[in-house]
Amino acid sequence: EVQLVESGGGLVQPGGSLRLSCAASGFQFSRAAMSWVRQVSGKELERVSTIDGGATTWYADSVKGRFTISRDNAKNTLYLQMNSLKPEDTAMYYCGTDLLLYSAAYSKYRGQGTQVTVSS
Repeated sequence: EVQLVESGGGLVQPGGSLRLSCAASGFQFSRAAMSWVRQVSGKELERVSTIDGGATTWYADSVKGRFTISRDNAKNTLYLQMNSLKPEDTAMYYCGTDLLLYSAAYSKYRGQGTQVTVSS
């Protein structure tokens, strides 16, 4: 069965760094385009970054130059290195494929997310 477990969030001061991890299982991780998205309570999911099976990456303009997405296919793990964090980065962060993140039919497979709070 598909399982996604996000970790690494926490409380950090503006300008600080965090590294998020996403342990995936139950599907062919190495071939999947994987994304990090975030959600502020009451708002829609916002795509933060995506990495495809060939390691091509995409970043939202709001995080470009500050965040780095990577993957370790041997460990079935996705990462998000977040530097120079800003208060507006505060959100719950989720990982997954587009199907797992955006399809109501697959919502039961979404992980619990990891909370990132940027505050002084």
